[in-house]
Amino acid sequence: MERIKVVILCGGKGTRSYPFTEYFPKVMMPVNGTPILVHLMRTYASQGFTDFVLAGGHRIEMLHDYFEGRFTGWNVKIVDTGGDADTGDRIFRCGNFVGERFFATYGDGLGDLDLNQLLASHKASGGMVTLTTVPLRSQYGLVVFDDSGKVQRFEEKPLVRDYWINAGFFVFEKAAFENWHGHNLEQEVLPEFARRGQLFVNRHMGFWKSMDTSKDQQELEKLCVGGDVPWVTRGATAGA
Repeated sequence: MERIKVVILCGGKGTRSYPFTEYFPKVMMPVNGTPILVHLMRTYASQGFTDFVLAGGHRIEMLHDYFEGRFTGWNVKIVDTGGDADTGDRIFRCGNFVGERFFATYGDGLGDLDLNQLLASHKASGGMVTLTTVPLRSQYGLVVFDDSGKVQRFEEKPLVRDYWINAGFFVFEKAAFENWHGHNLEQEVLPEFARRGQLFVNRHMGFWKSMDTSKDQQELEKLCVGGDVPWVTRGATAGA
């Protein structure tokens, strides 16, 4: 089995989730009683990837306290990447703790991805970086009406299928660090790899949701009712 490390961004201050994030890292916000970070890690672990590098910063001591002695069978390395570091800097500062190829993702997004399919897509591309992209979901409901103005139906927060957004769930080659430019992952680092023709996408049509605000947290909580959570990957291939 190819043992691939999973770098998770855990150091942001999460100002939109204040006041929780005054005392805790945003990734420790609970969903159904469990930190969203742990839900995310279980997605990887369920498919055979149990070596984690947590890129900490803001309130990093909470990560140390939580993971001390927990989760037998997981290897968890917590790296202090700085309290004010940007997203690209955090991944770069984890470079000494990963192998020749590694996963990386944000710590506040959940999805039912087949991670081995993502990995295969990355290998097939021959690129330095692959990101997972999902269709944009409108934050508003749509009113659908005919030419006469008669309302036909309402569509609650529909997918806007012609527009794709970055959902995280990356695969990087370690060699990407040799041409790492900028501090912000989304605004500088990834666009530079795109300019070089080394950035590819893996399209995901299944479940994905980020937790940016307390409202998002409440919506994720509602999805847990009944115990059949949508971010549990079904039909994914095990191992690497």
